[in-house]
Amino acid sequence: MPLEIITVPCLSDNYAYLVKGPDGVCLIDAPEAAPIIKALEDRGWGLDVIMITHHHHDHVGGVSELRARYGCKVMGPKAEEAKLPPLDRALEEGMNGGTDAGYVVPMMVPGHTLGHMAFHFPNAGAVFTADSLMALGCGRVFEGTPEMMWDSLSKLAALPPETKIYSGHEYTMSNAKFALSIEPENPSLKSRCEAVAAARSEGRPTVPSVLSEELETNPFLRANLPQVKEALGMRDASDASVFAEIRTRKDNF
Repeated sequence: MPLEIITVPCLSDNYAYLVKGPDGVCLIDAPEAAPIIKALEDRGWGLDVIMITHHHHDHVGGVSELRARYGCKVMGPKAEEAKLPPLDRALEEGMNGGTDAGYVVPMMVPGHTLGHMAFHFPNAGAVFTADSLMALGCGRVFEGTPEMMWDSLSKLAALPPETKIYSGHEYTMSNAKFALSIEPENPSLKSRCEAVAAARSEGRPTVPSVLSEELETNPFLRANLPQVKEALGMRDASDASVFAEIRTRKDNF
């Protein structure tokens, strides 16, 4: 049984994801309850599990209402347990579970927050990255260090290139404009920016993206490449230092 994944727009620019598979229905992050309830009711689905990526309110704001309504279990990173709604199961790497396409591998990807977790469904070719790796970007480094975030992005970049990246926000248009400031002559990037603009003009989400596409166009995954280092005047700098410079430029863009 393949996974059925439903993108649920929430708040002003968040995405939650309903994932229906052989073990039932799980929700990745809960920014707010109302649109998630509507998406479930439209399909006649219940809700078995909420899986939280990190503690920021725009990812957990709907947990209490959804738990009360559906009696679902709540799971999230043990490293952030004290900052999260009460967890039925605190997750660490190695606590894999699920059946067939629903088999999930929790991945620690700190940087945006110290305990940020991604959820990789290897048999379904999908990873839910929230505010770590994003379409044409990455999350701000609020709690960790640039080195920590670079290590996390490198970990995600090592997944199979056909993996679909389900990130937590619709930031792709602004990310695209910034990416062009780093690699204005990258033909893959220019083509992707045109596709992103067309999608947004029609009100379509730009996520999920595909990892192979991110590797060709996302400047935050390309900090290790000689052409990017050369463009930044950092030919001999470490990969993490180049990433830090790109992140600083984006924060000030």
